[in-house]
Amino acid sequence: MTISLLLFKATLLLYLATTALYLVDVVKRRAAATLPSRLLMLVGYLVHCATLLARYLELGHTPVTNLYESLSFFVWTVVGVFLLFELRYRLAVLGAFVAGSGSIFMAAGALIGRSGVRELPPVLDHWLFPVHVILAFLGNAVFALAFAAGIMYLVQERLLKSKTFNALYYRLPSLDMLDRINYSCLSFGFPLLTLGIISGSVWAEVAWGSYWSWDPKQTWGLITWLLYAAMLHSRLTVGWRGRRAAIFAIIGFLCLLFSFLGVNLLMDGQHAFSAFEGG
Repeated sequence: MTISLLLFKATLLLYLATTALYLVDVVKRRAAATLPSRLLMLVGYLVHCATLLARYLELGHTPVTNLYESLSFFVWTVVGVFLLFELRYRLAVLGAFVAGSGSIFMAAGALIGRSGVRELPPVLDHWLFPVHVILAFLGNAVFALAFAAGIMYLVQERLLKSKTFNALYYRLPSLDMLDRINYSCLSFGFPLLTLGIISGSVWAEVAWGSYWSWDPKQTWGLITWLLYAAMLHSRLTVGWRGRRAAIFAIIGFLCLLFSFLGVNLLMDGQHAFSAFEGG
């Protein structure tokens, strides 16, 4: 067993333990997460950093060329972004969502993806590759939090309209706070997504001789960008917020998730995992 795999398993266990602690906070109806939950999430994140570093040293390149590595890297960015949001909002229910879904993604990657050490494909051997990857994954991570906030908004709104003031109602944040989280994510995520697409186009020109070739990944990336651009424009000009913003955040992230995973797994193209793994 390699060091990176050992650290990966330790990270997964820490995230599972973090999920349990956050759920305790939610069950106890604490609006803010307790210190142990936040500290355990931070410890898990630091071990995750060590995991990626160990994997990088084993491979000699940014570890995102297969499903196993990509899902781990994605969870790493989501947890990192959440920890920054946690400094301001401190929501136990959001922490439970991040830690729980992160554990599921990492476990799925370990079970389905490949974890062997391989040489970097020549097409990825360029400094623009990690720049593009980091920008794109950070944008994905921010929009993942917007997706979670959108789901919570619709649930809380339904509870309010039906006057169902049950335990779940008191454990979810207010509609105003969820809407503010949604807007914050959109404000930070859209520039990251834009820079990710631009850096990807420049890298494509270096790697394949064309800035844009309508590769499935590029096409779905553009569709996702247009959705978020429309969302931001509507929010700033028409004043879309609340329910509409929540629905758009959910739809946008589902498109983004398909662009991130579906295209790579289901479609042939320059970005397919099989293109980097040799079949």
